[in-house]
Amino acid sequence: MNAVDSKSYQPGRIAYVIAITFILFMVGLAEFLQRSEIILPEVAAMAIAMWVYREPGWIRRPSVIFIAPTVTAMMGLIINQFQIAFTVKVILTLIAMMLFLRAIRSNFAPAIATGLLPLAVHTEDGGLVWIVLSFTLILMAVVVVLQLHKNLPASSMIQYKYMIIFLAIALCWLGICWIMGNEQLAVIPPLFVVVYESLQKQSYSVKIAGKQVLTLTLSATIGTTMLLELDSQLLATLIDMLSIIVISRLFHIRIPALYAIPLLTFIFPIDKVELLPLFVFCASLFMLSLVLLYKLMEKKVFEHKYQA
Repeated sequence: MNAVDSKSYQPGRIAYVIAITFILFMVGLAEFLQRSEIILPEVAAMAIAMWVYREPGWIRRPSVIFIAPTVTAMMGLIINQFQIAFTVKVILTLIAMMLFLRAIRSNFAPAIATGLLPLAVHTEDGGLVWIVLSFTLILMAVVVVLQLHKNLPASSMIQYKYMIIFLAIALCWLGICWIMGNEQLAVIPPLFVVVYESLQKQSYSVKIAGKQVLTLTLSATIGTTMLLELDSQLLATLIDMLSIIVISRLFHIRIPALYAIPLLTFIFPIDKVELLPLFVFCASLFMLSLVLLYKLMEKKVFEHKYQA
């Protein structure tokens, strides 16, 4: 769910409290154990999307909630150990993930972020897979226990052509970063999720794209500011999450990735964190503009065929 009418579903305060408490638990545990790898930004997005927004595409098949992210995280870890160029690693990981999602007949976008995370933080620690598995199992358990997926069809129509378009857009962005010599900031996992899901939308407009770019940039700016100004990651996270809720309501938009981006500041190198708002703006503007261009062309072709 990238951008939808906020009036279509009004989540309760209790759902927000539970989701944010879970996110704070993850960050607090990482701070207590002094293990930053415990912080999984996409888990924050998943908690909000599943428990608060109850996004059908993310909860219709509970088993996929933990299987897909765990498998893609493993893919990212394995490919990250190859002695090849960083950009090639990212491309291979993206292709492997698309093939995997195609094989399991799923459009579970969060799996893209967990697969890219090992490359984004340059880790080869196999423990990441177990961390992903543990947190996603909890996410799934809540969905199952509360029957959040009840009455949802087990499958939905998947247009696999968008996987090819997604890879093409990602390749364009990676190519630009390679040419500019900024490969290390080319991969911002939550953004790739937004791009992938935006392609899946039936309708996409300049207004929606503009809101996405603006709010994603604001999210990165808030996260970076809180990290630099506060000593406590727990307090910074609380302020980040509350700020994102306010932003989401002000702009009448729901983007789970907004809750993930601030957590990137806890796991990225400090020099990378300082540039995060700029790169989130550039990456989202570039990739979402290509999404918009494609969706407008697709709409024009459809209208032409309909009129014919």
